[in-house]
Amino acid sequence: MKEILLKKIADKKIVVGVVGLGYVGLPLAVEKSKAGFKTIGFDVQAEKVNKVNKGENYIGDVVDRDLKAMVEQGLLSATTDFSFIKDVDFVAICVPTPLDTHQQPDLSYVKSSVEAIAKHITKGTMVVLESTTYPGTTEELIKPILENGSKLKCGEDFYLGFSPERVDPGNAIYKTKNTPKVVGAIGEDAREVISAMYATVLDDNVHSVSSPAVAEMTKILENTYRNINIGLINELAILCNKMGINLWEVIEAAKTKPFGFTPFYPGPGLGGHCIPLDPYYLSWKAREYGFHTSMIESSMMVNDKMPEYTVERSSQILNSYQKSLNGANILALGVSYKQDIDDYRESPALRVIELLQEKGCNVKYYDPYISEYKYKGEKHNGEIELTADLIQSSDLVIVLSAHSKVDYEFVQQNAIAIFDTKNVMSKVVKRDNIELL
Repeated sequence: MKEILLKKIADKKIVVGVVGLGYVGLPLAVEKSKAGFKTIGFDVQAEKVNKVNKGENYIGDVVDRDLKAMVEQGLLSATTDFSFIKDVDFVAICVPTPLDTHQQPDLSYVKSSVEAIAKHITKGTMVVLESTTYPGTTEELIKPILENGSKLKCGEDFYLGFSPERVDPGNAIYKTKNTPKVVGAIGEDAREVISAMYATVLDDNVHSVSSPAVAEMTKILENTYRNINIGLINELAILCNKMGINLWEVIEAAKTKPFGFTPFYPGPGLGGHCIPLDPYYLSWKAREYGFHTSMIESSMMVNDKMPEYTVERSSQILNSYQKSLNGANILALGVSYKQDIDDYRESPALRVIELLQEKGCNVKYYDPYISEYKYKGEKHNGEIELTADLIQSSDLVIVLSAHSKVDYEFVQQNAIAIFDTKNVMSKVVKRDNIELL
């Protein structure tokens, strides 16, 4: 089986299936098809499938003309019908892995996808999970479902592995194609073949590891590392405010050290699908071994309380202008979880706005990338334009996303008071109405 698949990879005869056409799946599907592999995207949302088949892009990191060209050339198509899994040789699973209401891993999307795949998988297929999860998922959850559902044996009839997604939405340098890939699989043959498949598509190197669990832990480490360091900086932000020290200036000074220091920055909380969630996956799994991840959980506690701290500081700023939170007109600048993207998954801005409204604030928001968002089942509409009247009518402007499309000089000139949680106004000269996180 190994030699047959390696030849099919070399000859570009592999048919690729990508399950989940979101921020990870669609860019991967486009890159696979651009590399010359016929690719079929699978998604339960008919709207996404229809857009792909029309060549209509909905993901910022995908180039519109690339998607359209691949569809027109017949190299990329999409479907809601999982029976077409029987026609593919390589399946990448790129579905969401959120937390449930108890902050525990919700693998329902992964489980349902694998169950659908198992019904139609054929001998000689490679299956790779890319969705972030806890160490052990591939071997403990996915392998039994595939084997029981297909009556095929892993390692003999099909290959199974894990290769963590490393998508950074809005990153101008690193995209799917030029980001190194980590691959762990069950068995040496599986690891060799799956690695070869990725190496054919990507510009950068593929790093293979000894097992899926190592690859799964690699992803968790990458994002837990960031979570812990951001937690440290957020805690220092609270302390430095009490001490009257500008932490942003401290960080700039520390960055001059050419070794042993990596800059991280404070903010109103953590957003995105990975950094706020991944540590919970690890801490949940650690309890199975009677282990308490104290450092990780401490950082999560700090980061999770930053929206509350942002509201607390907002109250203090308003008090200095003889205003109270109750009844105050607040303008939130930005609701995406990071700058210059339209992704608001787990964005702390949404929690900040919710807390402000609970305190009796009248909150409006402007985001050049997001005209509306849904939060806890409710739709919220943003302001169409950032006007002088909108700014002047606000008792406080809170910068929650560092979008480069916003004219911050204009904001400063028209605002009564500004709370800049992202230091995006660092180059604004007149600062008498600006306060930093």
